[in-house]
Amino acid sequence: FQVVNAPELKDDFYLTLLDWSSQNLLAVGLNQRVFLWKASDQKAIKLCDFSSEDVTFVTSVQWTENGDFLAVGTNHGIVQVWDVSTEKMVHEMPGHSEWRHYLFGKQSIMVKRKYFRIILQRDVRSPPGYSEKRLTSHRQEVCGLKWSPDKQYLASGGQDHKMMVWSLRRPEPCLTYTEHNAAVKALAWSPHHHGLLVSGGGTTDKCLRFWNTLTGQPMQCIDTGSQECNVAWSKHSPELVSTHGYWRNGAVTWKYPVLRPMARMVHPTRVKQLAMSPDGESIATAGADECIRLWRVFGKRGEMK
Repeated sequence: FQVVNAPELKDDFYLTLLDWSSQNLLAVGLNQRVFLWKASDQKAIKLCDFSSEDVTFVTSVQWTENGDFLAVGTNHGIVQVWDVSTEKMVHEMPGHSEWRHYLFGKQSIMVKRKYFRIILQRDVRSPPGYSEKRLTSHRQEVCGLKWSPDKQYLASGGQDHKMMVWSLRRPEPCLTYTEHNAAVKALAWSPHHHGLLVSGGGTTDKCLRFWNTLTGQPMQCIDTGSQECNVAWSKHSPELVSTHGYWRNGAVTWKYPVLRPMARMVHPTRVKQLAMSPDGESIATAGADECIRLWRVFGKRGEMK
Protein backbone atom coordinates (compact mmCIF):
# COMPACT_ATOMS: atom_id res chain seq x y z
CA PHE A 1 0.00 0.00 0.00
CA GLN A 2 1.32 3.43 -0.97
CA VAL A 3 -0.11 6.96 -1.18
CA VAL A 4 0.98 9.51 -3.81
CA ASN A 5 -0.15 13.13 -3.63
CA ALA A 6 -2.23 14.32 -6.59
CA PRO A 7 -3.04 18.01 -6.03
CA GLU A 8 -5.87 19.47 -8.14
CA LEU A 9 -7.23 16.05 -9.08
CA LYS A 10 -10.80 16.89 -10.08
CA ASP A 11 -13.73 15.48 -8.14
CA ASP A 12 -15.85 14.46 -11.14
CA PHE A 13 -17.54 11.09 -11.63
CA TYR A 14 -17.43 11.39 -15.43
CA LEU A 15 -13.72 12.12 -15.95
CA THR A 16 -11.07 9.50 -16.78
CA LEU A 17 -7.90 10.83 -15.20
CA LEU A 18 -5.80 7.72 -14.49
CA ASP A 19 -4.29 5.16 -16.87
CA TRP A 20 -1.36 2.77 -16.38
CA SER A 21 0.72 1.91 -19.44
CA SER A 22 2.28 -1.38 -20.54
CA GLN A 23 5.64 0.33 -19.91
CA ASN A 24 4.74 0.86 -16.23
CA LEU A 25 4.04 4.59 -16.45
CA LEU A 26 1.01 5.93 -14.59
CA ALA A 27 -0.58 8.91 -16.37
CA VAL A 28 -2.67 11.30 -14.29
CA GLY A 29 -4.57 14.41 -15.34
CA LEU A 30 -4.39 17.17 -12.72
CA ASN A 31 -6.54 20.13 -13.73
CA GLN A 32 -4.64 21.69 -16.69
CA ARG A 33 -1.61 19.42 -16.54
CA VAL A 34 -0.73 15.80 -17.23
CA PHE A 35 1.97 14.01 -15.23
CA LEU A 36 3.66 10.65 -15.73
CA TRP A 37 4.60 8.76 -12.58
CA LYS A 38 7.32 6.14 -12.92
CA ALA A 39 6.59 3.20 -10.69
CA SER A 40 10.19 1.95 -10.98
CA ASP A 41 11.81 4.98 -9.34
CA GLN A 42 8.66 6.72 -8.02
CA LYS A 43 9.47 9.94 -9.85
CA ALA A 44 7.00 12.17 -11.70
CA ILE A 45 7.52 14.21 -14.86
CA LYS A 46 5.20 16.78 -16.38
CA LEU A 47 4.19 15.77 -19.90
CA CYS A 48 1.99 18.71 -20.90
CA ASP A 49 0.49 21.89 -19.51
CA PHE A 50 -2.55 23.71 -20.90
CA SER A 51 -2.47 26.60 -18.43
CA SER A 52 -1.35 29.11 -21.08
CA GLU A 53 -4.12 28.10 -23.50
CA ASP A 54 -7.87 28.61 -23.57
CA VAL A 55 -8.48 25.29 -21.85
CA THR A 56 -10.18 24.81 -18.52
CA PHE A 57 -9.09 21.28 -17.57
CA VAL A 58 -8.03 17.82 -18.75
CA THR A 59 -10.94 15.38 -18.98
CA SER A 60 -9.28 12.13 -20.11
CA VAL A 61 -5.99 10.30 -20.44
CA GLN A 62 -5.54 7.01 -22.32
CA TRP A 63 -2.47 4.99 -23.39
CA THR A 64 -1.99 3.06 -26.60
CA GLU A 65 -1.55 -0.65 -26.03
CA ASN A 66 2.22 -0.53 -26.56
CA GLY A 67 2.59 2.39 -24.15
CA ASP A 68 4.40 4.61 -26.66
CA PHE A 69 1.66 7.23 -27.01
CA LEU A 70 -0.77 8.92 -24.64
CA ALA A 71 -4.02 10.57 -25.72
CA VAL A 72 -5.13 13.60 -23.70
CA GLY A 73 -8.64 15.06 -23.94
CA THR A 74 -9.83 18.44 -22.71
CA ASN A 75 -13.19 19.98 -21.94
CA HIS A 76 -12.88 22.20 -25.03
CA GLY A 77 -13.03 19.13 -27.26
CA ILE A 78 -9.34 18.96 -28.14
CA VAL A 79 -7.70 15.53 -28.20
CA GLN A 80 -3.91 15.45 -28.39
CA VAL A 81 -1.68 12.41 -28.90
CA TRP A 82 1.74 12.61 -27.22
CA ASP A 83 4.91 10.59 -27.89
CA VAL A 84 6.19 9.93 -24.38
CA SER A 85 9.73 9.05 -25.51
CA THR A 86 10.23 12.55 -26.93
CA GLU A 87 7.62 14.24 -24.69
CA LYS A 88 6.20 15.94 -27.78
CA MET A 89 2.71 16.13 -29.26
CA VAL A 90 2.44 14.25 -32.56
CA HIS A 91 -1.25 14.69 -33.42
CA GLU A 92 -4.16 16.91 -32.48
CA MET A 93 -7.86 16.57 -33.21
CA PRO A 94 -9.85 19.76 -32.67
CA GLY A 95 -13.35 19.51 -31.26
CA HIS A 96 -16.49 21.57 -30.89
CA SER A 97 -17.89 20.24 -27.63
CA GLU A 98 -16.87 18.28 -24.58
CA TRP A 99 -14.99 15.09 -25.42
CA ARG A 100 -14.26 13.14 -22.28
CA HIS A 101 -13.51 9.53 -23.08
CA TYR A 102 -11.57 7.71 -25.77
CA LEU A 103 -10.11 4.28 -26.35
CA PHE A 104 -7.28 3.09 -28.57
CA GLY A 105 -7.86 -0.05 -30.58
CA LYS A 106 -6.44 -1.02 -33.97
CA GLN A 107 -4.82 2.42 -34.16
CA SER A 108 -8.19 4.10 -33.75
CA ILE A 109 -9.37 6.46 -31.08
CA MET A 110 -12.81 6.38 -29.52
CA VAL A 111 -14.23 9.63 -28.25
CA LYS A 112 -17.52 10.48 -26.63
CA ARG A 113 -19.14 13.87 -26.98
CA LYS A 114 -21.11 15.03 -24.00
CA TYR A 115 -23.59 17.39 -25.58
CA PHE A 116 -24.24 15.71 -28.92
CA ARG A 117 -24.40 12.30 -27.25
CA ILE A 118 -22.41 10.48 -29.93
CA ILE A 119 -19.46 8.14 -29.92
CA LEU A 120 -16.94 8.97 -32.61
CA GLN A 121 -14.46 6.51 -34.04
CA ARG A 122 -11.65 8.31 -35.79
CA ASP A 123 -8.49 6.81 -37.28
CA VAL A 124 -5.71 9.03 -35.95
CA ARG A 125 -3.67 8.45 -39.12
CA SER A 126 -6.26 10.20 -41.28
CA PRO A 127 -7.12 13.90 -41.65
CA PRO A 128 -10.18 15.18 -39.77
CA GLY A 129 -13.40 14.08 -41.43
CA TYR A 130 -12.05 10.80 -42.76
CA SER A 131 -12.51 7.25 -41.44
CA GLU A 132 -15.21 8.28 -39.00
CA LYS A 133 -18.22 6.39 -37.70
CA ARG A 134 -20.91 8.09 -35.64
CA LEU A 135 -22.98 5.98 -33.25
CA THR A 136 -26.06 7.72 -31.93
CA SER A 137 -28.36 5.45 -29.90
CA HIS A 138 -27.74 6.85 -26.39
CA ARG A 139 -30.29 9.54 -25.50
CA GLN A 140 -28.17 11.13 -22.77
CA GLU A 141 -24.49 11.54 -21.98
CA VAL A 142 -22.23 8.55 -22.59
CA CYS A 143 -20.49 7.71 -19.30
CA GLY A 144 -18.20 4.81 -20.19
CA LEU A 145 -16.67 2.95 -23.13
CA LYS A 146 -14.73 -0.30 -23.25
CA TRP A 147 -13.28 -2.37 -26.11
CA SER A 148 -13.67 -6.15 -26.04
CA PRO A 149 -10.33 -8.02 -25.76
CA ASP A 150 -10.34 -8.79 -29.51
CA LYS A 151 -11.22 -5.14 -30.33
CA GLN A 152 -14.22 -6.26 -32.40
CA TYR A 153 -16.91 -4.97 -30.04
CA LEU A 154 -17.41 -1.83 -28.02
CA ALA A 155 -19.49 -1.56 -24.85
CA SER A 156 -20.99 1.82 -23.99
CA GLY A 157 -22.80 2.93 -20.86
CA GLY A 158 -25.00 6.00 -20.61
CA GLN A 159 -26.65 8.48 -18.32
CA ASP A 160 -29.88 7.12 -19.84
CA HIS A 161 -29.37 3.94 -17.71
CA LYS A 162 -28.63 1.89 -20.84
CA MET A 163 -25.68 -0.32 -21.69
CA MET A 164 -25.07 -1.15 -25.34
CA VAL A 165 -22.75 -3.41 -27.30
CA TRP A 166 -21.61 -2.32 -30.77
CA SER A 167 -19.96 -4.13 -33.67
CA LEU A 168 -17.75 -1.98 -35.87
CA ARG A 169 -19.54 -3.49 -38.87
CA ARG A 170 -22.95 -2.08 -37.91
CA PRO A 171 -24.23 1.46 -37.33
CA GLU A 172 -26.71 0.37 -34.64
CA PRO A 173 -26.06 -1.52 -31.40
CA CYS A 174 -26.02 -5.32 -31.48
CA LEU A 175 -27.35 -5.46 -27.94
CA THR A 176 -29.14 -3.00 -25.68
CA TYR A 177 -29.60 -3.64 -21.97
CA THR A 178 -32.00 -1.59 -19.84
CA GLU A 179 -31.83 -3.39 -16.49
CA HIS A 180 -29.76 -0.73 -14.69
CA ASN A 181 -31.62 1.98 -12.76
CA ALA A 182 -28.88 4.63 -12.88
CA ALA A 183 -26.02 5.87 -15.04
CA VAL A 184 -23.70 3.12 -16.30
CA LYS A 185 -20.04 4.10 -16.12
CA ALA A 186 -18.27 0.95 -14.88
CA LEU A 187 -17.62 -1.52 -17.72
CA ALA A 188 -15.16 -4.41 -18.15
CA TRP A 189 -14.84 -7.37 -20.52
CA SER A 190 -13.52 -10.61 -19.05
CA PRO A 191 -10.15 -11.72 -20.45
CA HIS A 192 -10.94 -15.28 -19.31
CA HIS A 193 -14.48 -15.92 -20.63
CA HIS A 194 -15.17 -14.91 -24.23
CA GLY A 195 -18.15 -12.57 -24.46
CA LEU A 196 -18.53 -12.03 -20.70
CA LEU A 197 -19.13 -8.38 -19.83
CA VAL A 198 -19.72 -6.74 -16.44
CA SER A 199 -21.36 -3.36 -15.91
CA GLY A 200 -21.97 -1.27 -12.82
CA GLY A 201 -24.74 1.23 -12.07
CA GLY A 202 -24.73 4.51 -10.19
CA THR A 203 -26.15 5.67 -6.87
CA THR A 204 -29.78 4.58 -7.39
CA ASP A 205 -28.77 1.21 -8.87
CA LYS A 206 -25.76 -0.03 -6.85
CA CYS A 207 -25.50 -3.27 -8.84
CA LEU A 208 -22.84 -5.18 -10.72
CA ARG A 209 -24.49 -7.02 -13.58
CA PHE A 210 -22.91 -9.72 -15.74
CA TRP A 211 -23.89 -10.38 -19.35
CA ASN A 212 -23.31 -13.13 -21.90
CA THR A 213 -22.94 -11.00 -25.01
CA LEU A 214 -22.69 -14.09 -27.24
CA THR A 215 -26.29 -15.05 -26.46
CA GLY A 216 -27.48 -11.64 -25.25
CA GLN A 217 -28.67 -13.14 -21.98
CA PRO A 218 -28.25 -11.51 -18.55
CA MET A 219 -26.34 -13.56 -15.99
CA GLN A 220 -25.55 -12.78 -12.34
CA CYS A 221 -26.46 -9.59 -10.54
CA ILE A 222 -25.19 -8.49 -7.14
CA ASP A 223 -26.30 -5.47 -5.12
CA THR A 224 -23.11 -3.99 -3.65
CA GLY A 225 -24.93 -1.37 -1.58
CA SER A 226 -23.08 1.55 -3.14
CA GLN A 227 -22.48 3.51 -6.33
CA GLU A 228 -20.37 1.64 -8.89
CA CYS A 229 -17.63 3.92 -10.22
CA ASN A 230 -15.23 1.49 -11.95
CA VAL A 231 -14.66 -2.21 -12.45
CA ALA A 232 -11.71 -4.24 -13.81
CA TRP A 233 -10.87 -7.93 -14.17
CA SER A 234 -7.72 -9.60 -12.90
CA LYS A 235 -5.45 -10.44 -15.83
CA HIS A 236 -4.54 -13.85 -14.41
CA SER A 237 -7.66 -15.39 -12.89
CA PRO A 238 -11.47 -15.02 -12.76
CA GLU A 239 -11.45 -12.27 -10.13
CA LEU A 240 -12.35 -8.61 -10.40
CA VAL A 241 -12.10 -5.36 -8.50
CA SER A 242 -14.78 -2.68 -8.25
CA THR A 243 -14.54 0.84 -6.86
CA HIS A 244 -17.38 2.56 -5.06
CA GLY A 245 -18.88 5.87 -4.05
CA TYR A 246 -22.03 6.53 -2.09
CA TRP A 247 -22.36 4.99 0.42
CA ARG A 248 -19.38 2.70 0.88
CA ASN A 249 -16.32 4.58 -0.36
CA GLY A 250 -13.58 2.13 -1.27
CA ALA A 251 -12.64 -0.81 -3.47
CA VAL A 252 -13.68 -4.47 -3.28
CA THR A 253 -12.18 -7.57 -4.88
CA TRP A 254 -14.54 -10.38 -5.91
CA LYS A 255 -14.21 -14.03 -6.83
CA TYR A 256 -16.13 -14.98 -10.00
CA PRO A 257 -18.59 -16.64 -10.48
CA VAL A 258 -19.53 -16.97 -6.80
CA LEU A 259 -19.22 -13.16 -6.37
CA ARG A 260 -17.89 -13.44 -2.86
CA PRO A 261 -16.05 -10.33 -1.53
CA MET A 262 -12.40 -11.24 -0.98
CA ALA A 263 -10.95 -7.97 0.34
CA ARG A 264 -12.10 -4.41 1.00
CA MET A 265 -9.96 -1.28 0.70
CA VAL A 266 -11.43 1.72 2.48
CA HIS A 267 -11.18 5.28 1.11
CA PRO A 268 -12.16 8.56 2.80
CA THR A 269 -13.99 9.68 -0.38
CA ARG A 270 -15.61 8.24 -3.50
CA VAL A 271 -13.18 6.21 -5.61
CA LYS A 272 -13.84 7.68 -9.03
CA GLN A 273 -10.56 6.66 -10.70
CA LEU A 274 -9.08 3.19 -11.23
CA ALA A 275 -6.11 1.87 -13.22
CA MET A 276 -4.40 -1.53 -13.24
CA SER A 277 -0.65 -2.13 -13.42
CA PRO A 278 0.75 -3.89 -16.51
CA ASP A 279 1.65 -7.01 -14.49
CA GLY A 280 -1.95 -7.26 -13.30
CA GLU A 281 -1.00 -7.40 -9.62
CA SER A 282 -1.59 -3.80 -8.48
CA ILE A 283 -4.21 -1.10 -8.89
CA ALA A 284 -4.16 2.67 -8.55
CA THR A 285 -7.25 4.36 -7.12
CA ALA A 286 -8.05 8.03 -6.59
CA GLY A 287 -10.82 10.25 -5.31
CA ALA A 288 -11.73 13.68 -4.03
CA ASP A 289 -9.03 13.70 -1.34
CA GLU A 290 -6.43 14.42 -4.09
CA CYS A 291 -4.44 11.28 -3.36
CA ILE A 292 -3.58 8.27 -5.50
CA ARG A 293 -3.47 5.01 -3.57
CA LEU A 294 -1.52 2.03 -4.85
CA TRP A 295 -2.66 -1.42 -3.75
CA ARG A 296 -1.28 -4.86 -4.50
CA VAL A 297 -4.44 -6.93 -4.81
CA PHE A 298 -3.85 -9.84 -7.21
CA GLY A 299 -1.13 -12.44 -7.61
CA LYS A 300 0.07 -14.06 -10.80
CA ARG A 301 -2.30 -16.97 -10.27
CA GLY A 302 -5.03 -14.82 -8.79
CA GLU A 303 -4.11 -15.35 -5.15
CA MET A 304 -4.89 -12.37 -2.94
CA LYS A 305 -1.99 -10.33 -1.61
